[in-house]
Amino acid sequence: QLKLVESGGGLVQPGGSLTLSCAGSGSTLDDYNIGWFRQAPGKEREGVSCISSSAVISSVKGRFTISRDRAKNMVYLHLISLKPEDTADYYCAADWIPAAVVCTMKSTNYKYWGQGIQVTVSS
Repeated sequence: QLKLVESGGGLVQPGGSLTLSCAGSGSTLDDYNIGWFRQAPGKEREGVSCISSSAVISSVKGRFTISRDRAKNMVYLHLISLKPEDTADYYCAADWIPAAVVCTMKSTNYKYWGQGIQVTVSS
């Protein structure tokens, strides 16, 4: 059973940067599409970026970059030029699709979810 754990969140000033990590255990992440999602208070969960099992990237936030480290079984979300409106709980999620050349940011496609990590952008 795949387990995902996020880390790296916290308080950051506007304009700052942060790297969120998603660690996989119980299974290799190599055959999974990985998505990052966020949910701000009072708002619906939205997709931020995803990377397919073949490392094809899709992103709706130009300031955010997703990457994989297969050796460490980790996926990262690099956030730059952060704004107060980026304040949210951030989640990584996994969908088992070996050799996928596309990924989706439709949350219902993802079976495995981390517990979430809080990011607060404030001065």
